Amino acid sequence: MSEPLIRLRNVRKVYRTGGREFVAVSDVTMDVAEGDLVSLVGPSGCGKTTVLKILAGLHAADDGEVRIGNAASAFVPGRDVGMVFQQALLLKWRTILQNVTLPAEILHIPRREAEARARDLLGMVGLRGFEDKYPYELSGGMQQRAAIARALVHDPKLILMDEPFGALDALTREKMNLEMLRIWEQSRKTIIFVTHSIQEAVFLGSKCAVLTSGPARMADVFAIDLPFPRTLDLKTTEGFGQHVKRIYRLLGMD
Repeated sequence: MSEPLIRLRNVRKVYRTGGREFVAVSDVTMDVAEGDLVSLVGPSGCGKTTVLKILAGLHAADDGEVRIGNAASAFVPGRDVGMVFQQALLLKWRTILQNVTLPAEILHIPRREAEARARDLLGMVGLRGFEDKYPYELSGGMQQRAAIARALVHDPKLILMDEPFGALDALTREKMNLEMLRIWEQSRKTIIFVTHSIQEAVFLGSKCAVLTSGPARMADVFAIDLPFPRTLDLKTTEGFGQHVKRIYRLLGMD
């Protein structure tokens, strides 16, 4: 088997403030292969975002091993990470095209190259023709699609997504789940997708990592052996239900 892109072993993170210690992550171990879409699921406040921040290089782990990159795919922190947050966080004074090209500007990628790639990505996420619109002219779901394009514009190896559809209404969230899978299947990026929705974790993931209540401990990491491409009908199948029940058991909710 090829070497994983991400290797975490017994990772621990402690926040210290006001002379007190708070253990956010107690023991996280997992491997992520290139091209995986890993759903990272667990209760609110269990440490999922802390794991993302460690992977992004925003926080250092206090204990354990964190390795990103392998012999076939060297990894440059900052350059090789794209992030999508719960809110789209588009700059209201910039057009959609200008918002998408922002990471490329920061990384000094030539403007013509960046704009060409941004236009291609906006087409891929279904926003062709909206390049010159401003954020207020787009729906919440469309803004999140623009945020996904922005995360991809500098061609990172790893995309980190922190509950990106959590603020959307239920119907828009279902549509965005389908869009997310289509974008992943086209881009073949490695994605870590944080969610507290068990159904969303199963529907999206090629693999699922389950974190217990904080401080986060990895309860299990397992493959979601359901076929791609996926449609909403999959949620009515026995196989889907079995994976959902497995996560419930791991979280002590059965």
